Amino acid sequence: MMVLRRLLRKRWVLGVVFGLSLIYFLTSTLKQEERTIRDRTLLEVRDSDHRIPWKVRFNLGNSSRQITQCRNSIQGKTLLTDELGYVCERNDLLVNGCCNVNAPSSRQYICKSCLANGCCSIYEYCVSCCLQPDKQLLLERFLNRAAEGFQNLFTAVEDHFELCLAKCRTSSQSVQHENTYRNPQAKYCYGESPPELLPV
Repeated sequence: MMVLRRLLRKRWVLGVVFGLSLIYFLTSTLKQEERTIRDRTLLEVRDSDHRIPWKVRFNLGNSSRQITQCRNSIQGKTLLTDELGYVCERNDLLVNGCCNVNAPSSRQYICKSCLANGCCSIYEYCVSCCLQPDKQLLLERFLNRAAEGFQNLFTAVEDHFELCLAKCRTSSQSVQHENTYRNPQAKYCYGESPPELLPV
């Protein structure tokens, strides 16, 4: 311990420690800057051919095409939406992740609880309504007009289903002052217009 104290009192040792610390700081900063530039470049070089594959409407009951797996909204306590636009109760979900289309609770492209502006009170209905094939033009307009930062949020979106999941879940238009919903009864939005501001 005594040897360490004596060694640290020498100026050249302090100079070496300071020099190594400075080198470490500079290399860390440069690596971080390099990563930031690379990430920014990846986001800016968004492929203009990168189009979202839009789901075509088909009815599972009348289709000969077998769906082996479905993605679904997962998070609902009682309701779920699958990637084909069906909303069903959790207990009507098949093992492959699709809603059982023969169950009485299953409905496709249901907009129950949704207002004309595209805001809904139930997340699963928002996703299902957004998946309607006739909403494609609205969603394309949204992607084309989105602010640069907002586009970056949606660069990971691969298809219509993922876009609807993200759009209904992520809507800064739904909040006011960053902590209050503009309309607590219709806070899940896929549309272009924000929910109407309800008086407090």
